[in-house]
Amino acid sequence: MSELSVNHLLGIKYLNKQDIKLIFETADHFKEVINRPIKKVPSLRDITIANLFFENSTRTKLSFELAEKRLSADVLNFSSSQSSVKKGETLIDTVNNILSMKVDMVVMRHPNPGAGLFLSKHVKASIVNAGDGAHEHPTQALLDSYSIREKLGEVKGKKVVIVGDILHSRVALSNIFALQLQGAEVMVCGPKTLLPKYIDKLGVKVETDLRKALNWCDVANMLRVQNERMDISYFPSTREYTQQFGVNKELLESLNKEITIMHPGPINRGVEITSDVADSGQSIILDQVQNGVAIRMAVIYLLASKIKQ
Repeated sequence: MSELSVNHLLGIKYLNKQDIKLIFETADHFKEVINRPIKKVPSLRDITIANLFFENSTRTKLSFELAEKRLSADVLNFSSSQSSVKKGETLIDTVNNILSMKVDMVVMRHPNPGAGLFLSKHVKASIVNAGDGAHEHPTQALLDSYSIREKLGEVKGKKVVIVGDILHSRVALSNIFALQLQGAEVMVCGPKTLLPKYIDKLGVKVETDLRKALNWCDVANMLRVQNERMDISYFPSTREYTQQFGVNKELLESLNKEITIMHPGPINRGVEITSDVADSGQSIILDQVQNGVAIRMAVIYLLASKIKQ
C-alpha cells in the first residue's frame, strides 16, 4: 500500500495499521534526508501549507514548520494571539480567508476538541490536527511510537506505561490508540483524580502505584501536569505529586530491569522527572524531538500526494 487510507490526519482513531506502517517507512526515508549535509528535498515545491495555531505551542509549531520547509513547501504562519480571532472572527471565516489565498493544507492546533474534524467538513484543504483541546494529538503519538520502534526494534508486544495527567492529555489518548493499533500493551498510572472516568473502556491497565507500573513496563512515557488546563486543584501540592509520581535516578536504579524513558515535552524538570533522568542514557527525549520532524515530513508528504492526484 503506497497511500494513506485518509485525506486528513484528524486523529489516530481514523487510521489503520497499514497507515501507521506507511508513515513510519516514509519517515525512515526522511530521517536519512535530515541527516544529510543538504537537508531539503523539492517534493512539495508547489504546495502551500498554512499553520494555524489558536493555542500557544513553540515546539510543535517549530517542528511542523521545519518539516514543511525541508519539503520545500510554501509556508504561511498564523497564530491567533495576534489575529482577528480576538476581534470575534469565527474559525470558518479565518480559514476561508486563508483558503482564498489558495492554501492546499492546514495544520491546526485549537483549544476545542473536534475543531479539525469540523474544519475538514467545511473547507477543501487537507487538515492536519496538531492538537485539539484534550482530545487528540496524532503526530505526537506517531513520533512516540516511531521512537519506541527505533529504540526497541518494534512496538508490538511492548509494555508501555503512560504516567501523569491522563485526564487533560491529548497525548495520552492518541498514544493509547496508536500503541494498541500496533499490538502494544498499555497501562496508565497517575493520581485517581487525574485518570478519566471512561479509562477502563479503552482497554488499558490502570495502576496508581508508580513503582509497580515501572516494574511492569518496558517504556515509561512521562506526561507533564497541565496546570494551564486545570480550573481546580487535582492534588494537594506539586511536591506531593513529585513524591508519588515523579521519576528520579534512584527510583530507576532500584528497578529490576532497565526501562526506556520518554516525555512529550515541555518537561517540568524536578516535577514529573528529574534532570539526571531526562539527560540519562535511558531517556530518548531528544530522539523524540528529532523524530518529530521526520514523522511530520512523512505525514505532510503522504497527505500532499493525495492532493496532487
